[in-house]
Amino acid sequence: MTYLDEKKPATAPPDAPPPKLVTFMLEAWQKPPATLPPRRPDARFFAARRKAVGARFPGETLVIPTGHEQVRANDTHYRFRPGSDFFWLTGHLEPDGVLVLAPGASGRHEAHLFVEPNPGKASETFFTDRKKGELWVGPRLGVPQTQAQTGVEAAHPLAELKDFLAKRNNGRVLRGRSAVTDAMLPPRDDGAADRALATTLAELRLIKDELEVAELEAAIASTKRGFEDVIRQLGAIRSERAVEGVFGLRARVEGNDVGYGTIAASGAHACTLHWTNNDGPVGKKDLLLLDAGVEGRSLYTADITRTLPVSGRFSKAQREIYDLVFRAQRAALAQVKPGNDFLEPNRHAMRVLAEGLEALGILPMSAEEALLEENQFHKRYTLHTVSHMLGLDVHDCASARPERYKHGTLEPGMVLTIEPGLYFQRDDLTVPPKYRGIGVRIEDDVLVTADGVRNLSSAIPRSAEAVERWMARVTKR
Repeated sequence: MTYLDEKKPATAPPDAPPPKLVTFMLEAWQKPPATLPPRRPDARFFAARRKAVGARFPGETLVIPTGHEQVRANDTHYRFRPGSDFFWLTGHLEPDGVLVLAPGASGRHEAHLFVEPNPGKASETFFTDRKKGELWVGPRLGVPQTQAQTGVEAAHPLAELKDFLAKRNNGRVLRGRSAVTDAMLPPRDDGAADRALATTLAELRLIKDELEVAELEAAIASTKRGFEDVIRQLGAIRSERAVEGVFGLRARVEGNDVGYGTIAASGAHACTLHWTNNDGPVGKKDLLLLDAGVEGRSLYTADITRTLPVSGRFSKAQREIYDLVFRAQRAALAQVKPGNDFLEPNRHAMRVLAEGLEALGILPMSAEEALLEENQFHKRYTLHTVSHMLGLDVHDCASARPERYKHGTLEPGMVLTIEPGLYFQRDDLTVPPKYRGIGVRIEDDVLVTADGVRNLSSAIPRSAEAVERWMARVTKR
């Protein structure tokens, strides 16, 4: 990092560069190439998505911002990640951009993309602007370059957005991404129109096109390699933080980042669903619950969980619980098919788990009684349902209506997780001592097809025997 001159008072404003320095800095730079970048080969998918959104709102202006860099600490920022809806419609990665779908002369929507210009080294801002200047953060793509690359009908400098929107009425805004953009078009109908836009985007994203499925498969393949990186080093790893770091290296080398905070939960930490502190030891006799996903450079993320015996072999008690969770996952997978409701896989998984808990002597009643709506005693140990949608977001399409998502039916093209688990807290006196502190989850990413389901992560071993063989094979390399 660079800092202001420490000899200057902290309250002094930054000094303007002397005119001679400005002149010197603007001289003698090689001219940038005159050619525009090629159109991205997958641009037709983004155009089809824009067309589908526009068709839902004929005659209306639709405004979708990507958002801005967020401050991490004082004058440093988090690494920027585009807004998912904006990226889904444009493929554009830079901060601050705004997509406007405006009705054109033909009645169809035209895509206008507003982005930060790239003045190159023709403006002193390339070295004086610490937030956006090229010498500080690298060059922006630029306005004509953005249009050429994305294939939108028009691209404009970001500064023209306000005037562009002022000439258009009947606008809807995807709100909450950019306060600046939100202020340009006040909400109407108490915000109902804007909420309908967010809902429509989420529901269109429920069905993945072939490009999205391919990107998810690539992220899953990379995630498998990340799991194998961890397995390869398990013999030397002593901390959960090291597990997180090993997986994170793969995510940054092959992808954009991790798709969510890696859960590297050893021993009883596995009983905390979203354990991301990752500050505990990894014991030789522990199970390691690793819930992690590579977010590809296309921003699609995998979401995989494997519960690994650190020693390479499950103990008898660990194996009993693991096998029960595996049976529940198989039961759930069998119910992923078009026409079934979204919660059908969960119902079948919960029945298997409840019956297993009864057989283990853990439930204080029969499985049948425990599963009754007025009881639900099995949830003390299962904690969560087994599925959520997956895509650009790890919990994808969250703004969809319940009747299209949680209480809807499965349709071809949907991608969801199947992730049953059992969690026996270390201090739970209803659980036999030999099981206390054991947490097991098995999670895969699956695609609903026309005739059933395709497990996109089937190459990652799941059964106890397969996991042990996998670990033995990887550690020998």
